Amino acid sequence: MKIDTISGVSRTHFSSDVTTELNGKEVSLLGWVQEIRDLGGIRFIILQDRTGTIQITIPRKKVGNDVLSKSDFVQKRYSINVKGIVKETKMSSRGFEVIPNEIKILGTAETQLPLDITGKTPANIEARLDARSLDLCLEQNVAIFTIQHHAVEAIRNFLFKEGFLEVHTPRIIASATEGGAELFAVDYFGEEAFLAQSPQLYKEQLVMSLEKVFEVGPFFRAEDSHTRRHLSEFISVDVEQAFSDSIGVMKLLENVIEQVCCNVNNKCKRELEILNNTLEIPPIPFKRLTYDQVLHDLKEEGIKIDWGEDIPTEALRVLGKLYPEFYFITEWPSNSKAFYIKPYSGAPEKCEGFDLMWKWIELVSGGSRIARKELLIERLKQKELDPESFRHHLKAFDYGMPPHAGWAIGLERLTMMLTGKKNIREVSLYPRDRMRLTP
Repeated sequence: MKIDTISGVSRTHFSSDVTTELNGKEVSLLGWVQEIRDLGGIRFIILQDRTGTIQITIPRKKVGNDVLSKSDFVQKRYSINVKGIVKETKMSSRGFEVIPNEIKILGTAETQLPLDITGKTPANIEARLDARSLDLCLEQNVAIFTIQHHAVEAIRNFLFKEGFLEVHTPRIIASATEGGAELFAVDYFGEEAFLAQSPQLYKEQLVMSLEKVFEVGPFFRAEDSHTRRHLSEFISVDVEQAFSDSIGVMKLLENVIEQVCCNVNNKCKRELEILNNTLEIPPIPFKRLTYDQVLHDLKEEGIKIDWGEDIPTEALRVLGKLYPEFYFITEWPSNSKAFYIKPYSGAPEKCEGFDLMWKWIELVSGGSRIARKELLIERLKQKELDPESFRHHLKAFDYGMPPHAGWAIGLERLTMMLTGKKNIREVSLYPRDRMRLTP
């Protein structure tokens, strides 16, 4: 079988663009064969592109020999070009079909595919990830990453409107951002270097010049955990703002989340339907719970946590049932947060850090940052970190560091919330964790 050339081939419509209003008009479609049904006198091809599917109907007695010949060769996942006439019909779920007058085969596929591309026969997550490039072709996965795209679009557009500049900080660093644990070491021309855990120190330095910055990019943590919400490589959306504090950036964060939900609701109705997920626009402001209030609420539920301890997953699940929506946890113990989070001046055992929770999952962590060099050195020592390892960062505090604050969103966790997915690996294109380095 000869593969057709792409020369002269063009798309006039995506599948979602075709409606009954085009009845009698010619369209040129590009996509992949999802299903083939042969009923003897008539053959149906379900063509898939990134926007959905469309029915191609081939009545043997009404199409040319070249079309019949090409349709005889077509198999699942072949990439093809179909030129044909839109025809209204009650036999199609969308009320129309396309009768082809030309089919071009642009790419072939194996006869035996490792996954059912219709999604009717589900496979386990490991089998799906082993054949990830094919798995991503399923409508559900196209829907997930279309939603993720529009979430990032909303974040960027809102932050641009608010005067933030997008920046790009290094991924290869000489020392830890938040301590020596959870670092991936790399050979950097004979010297030991590390993959960045976060852009935290760089974005703090950048507020001295650019004032309001954000970054969307991959970061790396060698976490030993193997859970449904942790990745070794993840996408972080980081924001830092000069002349602000935790209260100011919490308000900014509420608006960002609201904009994300509005944008996804407006632009991804079909994708949300495919995922059977309903996305509500959260009312703002979000509820604010102090760490002390959370401990009290959990104690009422029979869960006792000593003051100063982190809140374990089991307790967070209970908290999520008490507060099944977005809420902040504020006024954390200073020893539970990173060294750069500012302690309250009148109560240094507590800090101006916060987490934004959705049900029981932490989506965002942030807070006011320490802007005084002496206090930052003190906090580094309290965390048993060597100030000398942070000397380049500490120099910036000699040059007029302003009060500042910020936060970081885990994009995959945000996507879990938007799509209703329970496993973070489903919302990462090619997930990396302790157990997986391929494909």
